[in-house]
Amino acid sequence: MSDENPILITTDAPDKEIIDIISAGLNSFNDEIIGINDRHPLAVIAKDPATGEILGGLTGRTSLGLLFLDLFYIPAAHRGSGLGSRILQMAEEEGRKRGCKSAVLYTISFQAPGFYERNGWRRFGEIPCKPEGTSRIFMAKDL
Repeated sequence: MSDENPILITTDAPDKEIIDIISAGLNSFNDEIIGINDRHPLAVIAKDPATGEILGGLTGRTSLGLLFLDLFYIPAAHRGSGLGSRILQMAEEEGRKRGCKSAVLYTISFQAPGFYERNGWRRFGEIPCKPEGTSRIFMAKDL
């Protein structure tokens, strides 16, 4: 390692290697401090029964007793059918199986805060964002 100051670069296109290096460094630091490495990815996928095509679903992860929901997408044709609630329930159940006591996510005010509230989630924070009048809404649920 050089004694010189590191070169700093800003990019809008970090490749997988860069993300993996940063992630591994942070994970290693956390593991040294707490002695627990229980990070596991999670996905619940909706597939078309006739074609096997992936229609949407949910991605997230579990770690340190928390279920984190990152991305959730249901095609318009399936919204309101109960599919989203079933996917969410499956993710929550998997979180419980992995020992999670709570779950967290954020959504945007024009996306699905009402959906999550109908499924037992509660708001714990809100931060204005663009466009004017919208906000990121942070939500949690006890599992």
